[in-house]
Amino acid sequence: MTTANGTTDGWRGAWTEALDRLELDVTIVEALLTDIHRSDELPVPDPWSPPEGIGPLPLDLRPRADGILKRQTAAAQLLAQALVGTRRQVAAASKVETRDSMPSRPAYLDCAM
Repeated sequence: MTTANGTTDGWRGAWTEALDRLELDVTIVEALLTDIHRSDELPVPDPWSPPEGIGPLPLDLRPRADGILKRQTAAAQLLAQALVGTRRQVAAASKVETRDSMPSRPAYLDCAM
């Protein structure tokens, strides 16, 4: 069936499904960034690739695709910042001496007082 603007329902449906998957992936990343400690509970997204043979994006889906792209860009920037912060924490933590990592040191107690 062809719509008034010349697109077929299957073509638009394929693009809607592709955008749904992209949107789900970015929603998962946003949730991960919101509550980083729940990361084990979130499913790992599969890498996205455009479905074959669906043609160009329908014009009426362009605003949605642009919105998803903006969210992906923002999420990527937040992920990069989170990684930098994590690396700094790991570097700082590696400098902290623990009892297990420290060699035995003599302890002196002045009992003269």
